[in-house]
Amino acid sequence: MKIEWAPAKVPLNRRLQTLVTGIFTLFFFSLPVTSFGIVALLLFYGGLVIRALVLIYVVYIFVEHKRNYSAMDGNGWMYNRSNPLNRLYRNYFPVSLVKTAELPPNKNYILASFPHGILGTGICINMGLEISQWLKQFPQVRPKVGTLDQHFMVPILRDLLRWWGLVSVSKGSLVYYLTKSNDPKDPGNRDGFTSNAVAILVGGAQEAIDSHPGQYILTLKNRKGFVKMAIRTGSSIVPSLSFGEVDIFDQVQNPPDSLLRRLQTLVKKVTGIAPLIPVGRGFFNYTFGWLPYRRPIVQVVGTPIDVIQSNEPKADYVDELHGKVMLELEQMFEKYKEKYMPNSTNTKLVFV
Repeated sequence: MKIEWAPAKVPLNRRLQTLVTGIFTLFFFSLPVTSFGIVALLLFYGGLVIRALVLIYVVYIFVEHKRNYSAMDGNGWMYNRSNPLNRLYRNYFPVSLVKTAELPPNKNYILASFPHGILGTGICINMGLEISQWLKQFPQVRPKVGTLDQHFMVPILRDLLRWWGLVSVSKGSLVYYLTKSNDPKDPGNRDGFTSNAVAILVGGAQEAIDSHPGQYILTLKNRKGFVKMAIRTGSSIVPSLSFGEVDIFDQVQNPPDSLLRRLQTLVKKVTGIAPLIPVGRGFFNYTFGWLPYRRPIVQVVGTPIDVIQSNEPKADYVDELHGKVMLELEQMFEKYKEKYMPNSTNTKLVFV
């Protein structure tokens, strides 16, 4: 295998972008295990006071999550969600945000977001870690990103996710955010925001397993839970496509009948998490490593699909809205693919 080395002379800003991206990527891949490891070390080697504090912290996390889903109202401390380090991470790819329609702040929204890719990087940057572009284009609308509920039961990881605007994607948590008042005079809107927009990576772990460069395979045909949630809460559904998301990582080939795919599917069924083997670049080479490739990601936010609120969604209405989401995604893909994906004439959007 011939190794393609990075040039020796690279502008300092690009070096910093690579360094910060490497740190963030390592965090995202290792934080669940690292968090448990830190807690275990403190309990094993810490003194009586440290052990007591760790146990209190763990109990607090459990009780708080059961009480209110580890919710963080508002946008949290804004410096955590827009700072020089996070901007270096955004600009590494770079990640951008395209607005195609207004999101009036007098209602709440579910952003049905595709594709998942390996990490859901575009969504997590635009609506989680570095929200400056979002706030400029959608003022008064708080951006949130839904992730697995069990992440909020993990010490340390739980707090980092909350600081970055991630929320539990459990039913109770989504109802909590999507039924928040849109009244400017409501005490919960003292921050000047009157709307919540929660991004849900609908395809989840299954879509991540299917993620390979140039392949837009969306796990959507049988995913209707987000539509039912929109109906129950009266939230508009906003289709969202992140062009380039699947191109920043490859992964070890895992065709449908391979042993690796069967293992990934088994682990996903048990844990909800897909054990992927990502393939990227290194700090000083472009051939192998665990850093994402430096390729642009463009998140296009579509037109809101309004719903009629009902506590008991009817199957035919769910199917109608689900069909509208699929149609909107297909139209968005065809309209914008050549603009945001060069040489993509023959690239197709595939629903599974």
